Amino acid sequence: MQTEIQFLTSHDLSDLNALISVFEKVFEMKNFKRPSESHLVKLLDNGDFLALVAKSDNRVIGGLTLYILHQYYSEKPLAYLYDLAVLPEYQRRGVGRKLIEFTTKYCAANGVEEVFVQADKVDDYAIEFYRATNPTDEEQVVHFYYALVDGRPTTR
Repeated sequence: MQTEIQFLTSHDLSDLNALISVFEKVFEMKNFKRPSESHLVKLLDNGDFLALVAKSDNRVIGGLTLYILHQYYSEKPLAYLYDLAVLPEYQRRGVGRKLIEFTTKYCAANGVEEVFVQADKVDDYAIEFYRATNPTDEEQVVHFYYALVDGRPTTR
């Protein structure tokens, strides 16, 4: 299977929407409300947000999103791989691995110090996948978040 990996620009809104649809399907997102097109174009124009897609026969079959985080510990930024997904019928064919390889090569060539990604402890498939991509290291962390509603923190 021939797979092409490419970055998206603000001119690639249809491909970003296709990637979001991949995320919706793979992550089984219920009641997802897609942001406006103007928001998505603005996001694609932001140099600290990168979206990559994997295409086969000009169809988006997977992709990832990456945030560039500027540091105060170093002059080199970090890259946070936020989401990565491949349509089920294309999984276990090397598409995800190609996305990771493309991303790490791009980041190395562009002065990024480290690329990192999180996986939920209960997501055995994701953990197995990331381990198979030969990461430099693996850490056990606990992820906390603070949900905000109407500009105020919510409690459990």
